[in-house]
Amino acid sequence: MLNILFVTDFVCPYCLVAKVALEEALKETGIEAEIQVQPLELTQEPKERVDTYHDEERKKRYQVLVAPAAALGLDMKLPPAVCPRPYTRLAFEGLFFAEEKGKEAVYADLAYRAYFEEELDIGDLDVLCRLAQRAGLDAEEFRGALTAGVYTQRVKEAVDYSRNELKVSGIPSIYLNGERISVEKYTKEEMIQILQEGQAAAGKGVCCGIDGCG
Repeated sequence: MLNILFVTDFVCPYCLVAKVALEEALKETGIEAEIQVQPLELTQEPKERVDTYHDEERKKRYQVLVAPAAALGLDMKLPPAVCPRPYTRLAFEGLFFAEEKGKEAVYADLAYRAYFEEELDIGDLDVLCRLAQRAGLDAEEFRGALTAGVYTQRVKEAVDYSRNELKVSGIPSIYLNGERISVEKYTKEEMIQILQEGQAAAGKGVCCGIDGCG
């Protein structure tokens, strides 16, 4: 079985496209894999949130994702009309709640799509509770856990690990059996080639960086 560590944030458009491309490639190749979502908040509180919607340079850089996203059936808003871009600590706390219930994959997919397709503020607890219910989770139990901060420290430790141990500077950062790969085209075909042949990271393609997208 292939072990995949997927370092991501729910508000990174490259991450959503890479995730869906990877999932489709795994289906087509029949390769068995365990995907572990590893949080990295692009903007940590109390750092000021950024306005991606009115950032014209960012919009231009996002255009590289238009074709691969469409090919994967994603109706992405690049960027979404959510100003400023949400903090994602609560969304990741929800991910850990979902993980304990065996619903992390469906919850994660809903979180990405809620932001990029439905243009919802995934930093809002009420929005997250609705997503939890759609994922088949108990929304009131979910709300209680997030309100009480049950998973706050766990998210902090996970993000610290991504930043300080893995030393990730751009996402998505994807590791196959511990070896980082480089993604450039964000297509299913590229992911199939990577899965079948293996590809060590020789450089960094377009991604969301901690200090901006490049």
